[in-house]
Amino acid sequence: MKTQHKTIDEYIESFPADIQIILKKIRETIRKAAPVAIKTISYQMPAFKLNGNLVLWFAPFKNHIGFYPLPSGIEAFKVEVSPYVAGKVTLQFPLDKPIPYDLIKKIVTFRAKENLEKLKKYNIGRV
Repeated sequence: MKTQHKTIDEYIESFPADIQIILKKIRETIRKAAPVAIKTISYQMPAFKLNGNLVLWFAPFKNHIGFYPLPSGIEAFKVEVSPYVAGKVTLQFPLDKPIPYDLIKKIVTFRAKENLEKLKKYNIGRV
């Protein structure tokens, strides 16, 4: 049975030191791009929410880091993410290559902005 982590810190600490370094840098990149996003665990992976909606998830695997920015986060950067696309909502960053932190930042910034625009759209005209 998989361990049920309660926090992202607890989750990251459960991995070997070399993976922890990458996960911490991804977490920090996300925090800088979306500073008000809420850290949580969802589907047993680190996740970030903004305005109650999920922005993305990430998780390490044997040979890659899985990054899940939802379809819009992939579609918006179709060319840049093409080497990493592994599915409709999945990017895989190989552990034997540099992690594209700048690309992660762009995707997170986009997803946070998209989330805010949706919130504004649905709150228009409400009292």
